[in-house]
Amino acid sequence: MLTGKTILVGITGGIAAYKICELIRMYKRANANVRVICTKNALNFVTKLTLQNLSQNEVGVEEFELDEYKPEHISYADEADVMVIAPATANTISKIAHGICDNLLTSVVCAFRKPIIIAPAMNCNMWENPIIQENLHKLSSLGYKILEPDSGFLACGYEGKGRLCELEKIFKTTSELITTEKQQSSPDFVFISKVEEETSAINLAGKKVIVTAGGTIEDIDPVRYISNYSSGKMGLAIADEAHKAGAEVVLITTKDFQRDYKIVKIKSALEMQDALDEEFTTADYIFMAAAVADYRVKNVADQKIKKTSDNEFTLELIKNPDILAGLCAKRKLLMTDFGDEAPTIVGFCAETQNLIQYAQNKINQKGCDFIIANDVSRKDIGFSSDENEVYIINKNLDVKKLDKQSKTIIAKEILGEVYEQSRNLCNIG
Repeated sequence: MLTGKTILVGITGGIAAYKICELIRMYKRANANVRVICTKNALNFVTKLTLQNLSQNEVGVEEFELDEYKPEHISYADEADVMVIAPATANTISKIAHGICDNLLTSVVCAFRKPIIIAPAMNCNMWENPIIQENLHKLSSLGYKILEPDSGFLACGYEGKGRLCELEKIFKTTSELITTEKQQSSPDFVFISKVEEETSAINLAGKKVIVTAGGTIEDIDPVRYISNYSSGKMGLAIADEAHKAGAEVVLITTKDFQRDYKIVKIKSALEMQDALDEEFTTADYIFMAAAVADYRVKNVADQKIKKTSDNEFTLELIKNPDILAGLCAKRKLLMTDFGDEAPTIVGFCAETQNLIQYAQNKINQKGCDFIIANDVSRKDIGFSSDENEVYIINKNLDVKKLDKQSKTIIAKEILGEVYEQSRNLCNIG
């Protein structure tokens, strides 16, 4: 499927640079033409001669190396069908995010108008740095395909998230992007910029938007808990886009996020309920994107529960309050006093089967205005993914599908739909 295609591989100065030799071989075995650009530091980990022999092409390092007049960053960008940056260091990621073009690789990225895949690899503390996460979020929102690193033992001696993802994942993603019709006509980030322009008309100035995000944590004892796989990325994206649209935003979350708007860090479902109760009466929109545990431990142990010789261990669970249904009930009371000025409530429905049916049942049972439904059994859009595909269902049970794309764009479109439908149906706005 890669026959006749040109893949531009950018290698930066990380220990995982040596792995890219095998990735180049994989591309060559698939009959692709491979061009390679290295930063100077990348050559501390892999030699230029090795890369030239594997790619069967000259390897670019410095700008303006060629004798003929042919600006290299433009010629590289024109010739390739897709660009893959692996490993991508924190330094190079940050340069790209801020449009810095101080070497051949970053200059090519700036001129590249086709899909770009970024596969980060770095120390786990660097990966978790909020500045790096903000830069990655920015790039993802612009259409760059980010392949998150794996967790495990790192070359620096730490253990955590930061290992270059599997080469098979990079190869598969390259093949998928290079053969899609959309990518052949225009780059993802050009398309996304258009969507951003279209949704920029949403004006939430003067509105208060509450968003919940992440999976709640229910303690068993001081060292153990019950939770779920929710990363909080979808809720964070909605909060970010609401903030950009001028809203006063309150993000109630179990995750450690740093933003310019108000963030309330909570842990359990009961803490989330208390935080929502404090903010509820002054809200205009509430997006319940968090994955709230249905049950909690009835008797949380004060001390660590010790292992015994028994083969079985029983935990007694009790139901957590239905926060969404409770908010909708409170909203109903508010409507007596405020009419249509009561907050618009948007629930979220993560299912693994019968998605539309369960979502429509949920909107009827809870009494909310909208349900956003997505299939978490799919690995490409499930928990922790940077992309999503959702269905927006309103209280009339009308269904609108938002096809798979970045969670940032999904967030924009959710906000746009909720905003417009609320204005039209409920005169909110």
